[in-house]
Amino acid sequence: MAKLQDLFTQARRTLGGSSMGFVSKSRSESKAHAAALVVEFPHVADGQAAGVLEAALKAGADGLLLSWDGQEGATLENLKSEIDSAKAGKDQLVTGLRITGGWDKLDRESLAHIKEKGIQYIILPLDAPARLLALEEKDLEKVVTVPMRTGEMYPLFIRNLTAFENISAVLLDFELGAHIGSMSIEDMLQYRAVREAVRFPAFFNIHKQLSEEDAYTITTLGVQAVILQAAATEETMRKQVKALRTLLEKIHKEKEEQDKDSSPLLKQ
Repeated sequence: MAKLQDLFTQARRTLGGSSMGFVSKSRSESKAHAAALVVEFPHVADGQAAGVLEAALKAGADGLLLSWDGQEGATLENLKSEIDSAKAGKDQLVTGLRITGGWDKLDRESLAHIKEKGIQYIILPLDAPARLLALEEKDLEKVVTVPMRTGEMYPLFIRNLTAFENISAVLLDFELGAHIGSMSIEDMLQYRAVREAVRFPAFFNIHKQLSEEDAYTITTLGVQAVILQAAATEETMRKQVKALRTLLEKIHKEKEEQDKDSSPLLKQ
């Protein structure tokens, strides 16, 4: 892993204004936080306001995720212009592409074309053609979506993903419900069993603004990044990103303090 590993590890570092590459030119400091914050824009190439990607970065996003249905045309070109504009404020921006269709047209040449547009990783659903995992394209990493399914054998089934090469991370597409923070230990064990089966670094989808209790529950899954879908308006999106970033920073700080408090006990 290259860019994705940078995205995951740098989120947990406190970087000042003199650091190279990670801190936005418009932000003097980046505080360490529990997981990288990625903002997803499913319709950015379909007419969203110019500069909305930069707004997400300034609000505290670490990375961006765009969407493409696999169809050639102006959409992919529009993505490049938006990414280039966003990179003006964050040189080492890590940008992903969620591919939702057009599998019959995807080949090695298509992946090279995607990379040329400024994309560092692609997200594939579980029902995408397996041949795509065998298509290697330098500096273009692959992430596979892992849904939650019922059944005691499911963790054993999904563990077979580790046999495939060229997978850099997984996206845990778990629907934890409206009351995440009140889930029981037994409930969480079912999700944790699937998480343990796929030992790749993991993204996690967030479909709503998290409460503090929700965030603590999600961190028990051991995720490296969270994906927040951008709100319909830029102002709401800014507020959501800032609030989530602040919450992730708080959780990281508390975890560090707990580790410091417990370290003397571990040495005895």
